[in-house]
Amino acid sequence: MSREEQVNYLKEITRSIVDYPKEGIIFRDLTPVFQDKKGMAILTDLLSASMLNEIKRGDVNKMVAVESRGFILAGAVSGKIGGGVVLVRKPGKLPAKTRSVSYLLEYGEDVLEIHEDAIVPGEEVVVIDDLLATGGTAEAACKLVESLGGLVRKILFLVELPDLGGRKRLLKYDVEAIFAFEGE
Repeated sequence: MSREEQVNYLKEITRSIVDYPKEGIIFRDLTPVFQDKKGMAILTDLLSASMLNEIKRGDVNKMVAVESRGFILAGAVSGKIGGGVVLVRKPGKLPAKTRSVSYLLEYGEDVLEIHEDAIVPGEEVVVIDDLLATGGTAEAACKLVESLGGLVRKILFLVELPDLGGRKRLLKYDVEAIFAFEGE
């Protein structure tokens, strides 16, 4: 199966929910992709291929996974090519001392936290999440990494919604998405 066929398969099984979580938003639900044996294998292969250069060079040995679907993606990639997984979570979910940042998203405001000992100063990481919309969540995760002295080598997404302009908030980073839903 070619890369184009793989991407088309993932797009076809992604569920679109209109007016969720509020009117005017088309929510791209990736749970059908995660539930599909073939879909999960494809996304793991595609994301792993995107991470392989950083891992092989030895520059990056951790993936910073953004709650909650980023956990699935980082875990799958880590299981295939190696590397540690650092969790970025909603408030009150991490047991040790944390650092937090608040941020705006397309339909509200939120807060993310990271363990203060999760990143060593100077350590290079890849931030991984399921979807790039307005870029607020990824930007917040990068700020957390940087507040601990870490360096963001790349931000990797499964899906991008380019019409929402999320890349504009992330211009100083190397951003990659496996596929996009355009014209939304």
